[in-house]
Amino acid sequence: MKTRRPITNAFKVKVVLEALKEQETLTVLAQKYEIHPNQITTWKRQFLDNAEKVFESTGKRTKNGQAQEEQLFEQIGRLQVENTFLKKVL
Repeated sequence: MKTRRPITNAFKVKVVLEALKEQETLTVLAQKYEIHPNQITTWKRQFLDNAEKVFESTGKRTKNGQAQEEQLFEQIGRLQVENTFLKKVL
């Protein structure tokens, strides 16, 4: 019985890019890489469905990161005030 070989994301991208070039049929690619043609079709669909995420603006991530950073600084400030107060009381 054959054991499954691990398939890396880099391998999937390589196969999908070749499939998108359409220089060879899916059957030929499947034989070349020893995988089922349906698997190439599935990877191709996943690749195309997620392709738009590559061009998403990073501005939202930065704003969320800045908001979280500000929240953490506020919390640090409160903790420092509490710490100073407790030192004076003790």
